Amino acid sequence: MRVDFYHLTQSSAEDAVAQIAQKALGGGQRMLVVAEGRAKLERFGEALWAREGTFLANGVAGGVHDQRQPVLLSEQVEPANGAQILALADGEWRESDGFSRVLFFFDGSTIEPARARWRELKAREGAECHYWKQEGGRWIEAG
Repeated sequence: MRVDFYHLTQSSAEDAVAQIAQKALGGGQRMLVVAEGRAKLERFGEALWAREGTFLANGVAGGVHDQRQPVLLSEQVEPANGAQILALADGEWRESDGFSRVLFFFDGSTIEPARARWRELKAREGAECHYWKQEGGRWIEAG
């Protein structure tokens, strides 16, 4: 499993998820975005619909068309839409078997738990970890 750690220093989690979701969907992949709280999920949905130059179709889990959503927003790690990419968008780690790629977004308030998770995953067999930082509005892989 590949785990990408995204350190948010210049944009919100909502904007960062929308930016990366646009690339994933452009590549024909589906994404599950997990965060705690309905209001937070709705903010992610709004950011996806309002993505500059396009809109990214999405829906909050629990609807009759979950399996059709290219981006499904949920409080649970359950890929009802067949997603292979999981975005943990609120700085909270959740175990995530069954995904080929996990995107873990964190900011200054969750940096210590993110560092601990990095160390744990680096020691785990089969986990491939990558760290991304923001520079000039772009994501740059570092260390």
